[in-house]
Amino acid sequence: MDRPVAPVAAAGPVEIQILGLNDFHGNLETPRDAVPLTMPDGTITKYRAGGAAQLAATLKRMRTGQTSVTVAAGDLIGATPLVSAYFLDEPTIKALGMAGLDYAAVGNHEFDKGGAELKRMQDGGCAKLTTRVPCRVEPHAGASFRYLAANVITEWGSSLFPGTAIRQMGPVKVGFIGMPLKDTATLVTPAGVAGLTFNDEAATANALVPRLKAEGADLIVLLIHQGGYVPPVYDALGCDGLSGDIVPILAKLDPAIRVVVSGHTHHAYACEVAAGGAPRLLTSAGKNGYLVTDIRLRFDPATRQLVSAKAENLPVLAERDPEVQALVDRYVAAARPAAERVVGRLSGPALKDADDGDSPAGELIADAQLAATRAADKGGSVIAFLNSGGVRTDLVPQANGSVTFGQIFATQPFGNSLVVKTLTGAQLKALLEQGFREVNGKVQTSSILIPSEGFTYRFDRNRPAGQRILAMMLDGRPIDPARDYRITVNNFLASGGDGYTVLAEGRDARDGGLDLDSLEAWLQTNPKVPDGKRISGN
Repeated sequence: MDRPVAPVAAAGPVEIQILGLNDFHGNLETPRDAVPLTMPDGTITKYRAGGAAQLAATLKRMRTGQTSVTVAAGDLIGATPLVSAYFLDEPTIKALGMAGLDYAAVGNHEFDKGGAELKRMQDGGCAKLTTRVPCRVEPHAGASFRYLAANVITEWGSSLFPGTAIRQMGPVKVGFIGMPLKDTATLVTPAGVAGLTFNDEAATANALVPRLKAEGADLIVLLIHQGGYVPPVYDALGCDGLSGDIVPILAKLDPAIRVVVSGHTHHAYACEVAAGGAPRLLTSAGKNGYLVTDIRLRFDPATRQLVSAKAENLPVLAERDPEVQALVDRYVAAARPAAERVVGRLSGPALKDADDGDSPAGELIADAQLAATRAADKGGSVIAFLNSGGVRTDLVPQANGSVTFGQIFATQPFGNSLVVKTLTGAQLKALLEQGFREVNGKVQTSSILIPSEGFTYRFDRNRPAGQRILAMMLDGRPIDPARDYRITVNNFLASGGDGYTVLAEGRDARDGGLDLDSLEAWLQTNPKVPDGKRISGN
């Protein structure tokens, strides 16, 4: 974890390299989709990038020597493809350690299977803490890198993981603070974070600055699983038009925090931002291991000043680390029987929306969940909703129309169960209103609820809060505010996840089985692909 480098005399400024990544999401194999990267000259180049072996080789090639450190800003695991998730993400933890990762902020998806399982990821062992069997391929030795979670406080008042670390890099001491976003508890199943408190990001980081300075830190770097949005999703060098929750955090940070490695939004950017009385270097490497951020800091030991800071995002391409590739191959082979099992058929591709809006893939899953819970003895549901952030990939059938378990697992990797609850029509409207929030003065949708067939709704985000849902129709009839409706959602939403707290008020809860089982059963009926147009608005 900590590999200190003894101080040496320096004749002038020293260059410190920080290699950054975020939101890897267990993509051990190279993702299928091509990535559009905006180049410095404004042209857009598409390439197929990522993969653990490629990431390890890229990091190895990029490292400048002993004054280099590799860090991450969260969501390394969780919402992962089958080859990682089927084995509780143990191979991803090992692969990232082999790739030379040193420190990682905890993200919200690290809590998908609960705090105890996350501790097992760090510490190792084969304790069975979930429904899935651990250590199926080999014992889990634990992470060789250090998770940081400064703002995650247990019910006993202690932090779940250390909040800081200091690395001696030549004559320079670099202090690191790591943390997830304060809203983590609304983004994961509440049972998984029971007893944990997620404190304000800026206040927590600022409170740690004096301690790091007292320990001799010359530079302070924040690793935070919160981020921003830029018009080009993958930007090599800049962040023009930056918006999102990271912006007000930057303005509140202590001026001593000069570098912020961010994540969560899956956008890539690298630029200097003037905020909070200091210029700060802000970076994100997008998602899935497509990119690595190469941060270069020039620090003058004589004056104890940061002379310059710059960063760029570089693609992770074809070169492979043979040892990491062997690890990936071992787990791919172990997952193959499950991954290749044909579960049903589909008449054409069901695509997800790149901006987590309504989509054919989301509607297909909602239809499957309604079908699984429609019968009176299964819950008597009349509407199913899926949070759009729960759709992770497109669902594209094979040439003969067949769909495999590996494909549906990639689309829905969370292992959620279905819950049927009763809401009134008035509660249903209040629920849909919770899909909107104001960020930096702009109203945004936040993992909008995608409905099953027969239900449509229309919105206007320019209207005041609580008045944005203009119409709701079920089978051609308006929703009656006074009538009861049986609603199917996953257990994450049922307990108020993604900020949909109205669902926690639902009555007469009934278990509806597993989400993957419902999709598998639906695909066996050779369903039509929905058009992704059940939600309309501006």
